Amino acid sequence: MSPRNKPPAVVAELGRPETPEETAARKAQNSANHRNRQTINNLVYSLLATLAIVAVIVLIVPRGNPSATKPAVDYASIAQQAQGSEPDALLVPKLPSDWKSNNAELRTKTSDKVDSWYLGLITPKQQFIGITQGFGANDSWVSDQVNKSRIKGTRVIDGVTWDVYDNRTSSSDDGNVEYALVTSSGDSTVIVFGTAEDAEFRTVASSLAGQIHSLPGGQ
Repeated sequence: MSPRNKPPAVVAELGRPETPEETAARKAQNSANHRNRQTINNLVYSLLATLAIVAVIVLIVPRGNPSATKPAVDYASIAQQAQGSEPDALLVPKLPSDWKSNNAELRTKTSDKVDSWYLGLITPKQQFIGITQGFGANDSWVSDQVNKSRIKGTRVIDGVTWDVYDNRTSSSDDGNVEYALVTSSGDSTVIVFGTAEDAEFRTVASSLAGQIHSLPGGQ
């Protein structure tokens, strides 16, 4: 029997050949099912392609500490440009080359009415130490800078006596002021604060000692 004379398909549920209308409906349903399967397959392929592109991007884009890729701030040049604008010279620590600065600015017209020279440092052990030199500061300003923590004692470094604020064992969140050293000389109140260990604080304090001694009426 030729394909042209092939008998109509038998509908199993009815036990009889399907009518032309049923044949057309069955073919239409089969076509719809095929299109749906193709659509789902295309969505899956698109999703897999997108995931593959994301994976490639993740692999080729360099990752790490974002601040590590930023160029170091030349705080000595910034201080030189601002020198003479305050009653005391701006302190500029001389540190080894593996110390970096991420910020340096002379802060004026502040809400607390105290001008200050601020310097942010990243230590060789990737910890933070900040230096704030306030001009004509008062006790309230100092308290704000050290997050209202209390003096735990004093420390003498290269002839400069510092008040010590040690919050390392505190259960409260003291932010970047885990440890701080505070001293006054001339018209300046100098605060060295941060998250570093004692040896790195000593390095910074030692680098400032000579300049603190040279301030008017210095220690």
